[in-house]
Amino acid sequence: MTRAKLCGLTNDDDLHAALDAGADLVGFVSGVPIETPREVTPDEAAALADRVPDDVTSVLVTMPDSPAAGADLADRVGTDAIQVHGFSPAEIEALAAATDRSVFAAVDAAGDLSGYTAADAIVLDSTDEHGAGGTGETHDWDHAREVVADLDTPVLLAGGLTPENVASAVHTAEPFGVDVSSGVEETGGRKDHDALRRFVERATAESVRA
Repeated sequence: MTRAKLCGLTNDDDLHAALDAGADLVGFVSGVPIETPREVTPDEAAALADRVPDDVTSVLVTMPDSPAAGADLADRVGTDAIQVHGFSPAEIEALAAATDRSVFAAVDAAGDLSGYTAADAIVLDSTDEHGAGGTGETHDWDHAREVVADLDTPVLLAGGLTPENVASAVHTAEPFGVDVSSGVEETGGRKDHDALRRFVERATAESVRA
């Protein structure tokens, strides 16, 4: 069954809506060097993570200066996993050695994916010049399907997904999971609760994997 990660949650109401929608993973953005309406402070991220039930995976989404800084921030926030953007395979390996939490490597869909063997999951994304996701741009799902087939590591498909296109994306790429942020928003940093529900329903429907 395709897992659904609902990311960029900034407040209790949106978190509760994501959980009610059936999210398998929820993400909180903190510690990034770019301006985004989805960023929360470490303390705010920790408070949100503390409200996530045990059967849902909480994920810190961050762009730390170093693996050690990433591990320290993950410990402060207390999520189940840390997702980092812009790290090399060597930095992912160092982060995995520095933390007991699951490590998600967010990489550009058009980039070189070799060497990310230390990651617990790969987030295949459309990234900007800083290596950050959340661009709202899709990428080549046929290529993503090849990546999914070639890798033993679970792949979360991200980049420009919405309730309207996620079923097609899942059917084409057959990923372990899908990851959405801007595609389910009313405004920057505020989620459309109906869109959250529709995204999860369409991402996880059996018909998209027929």
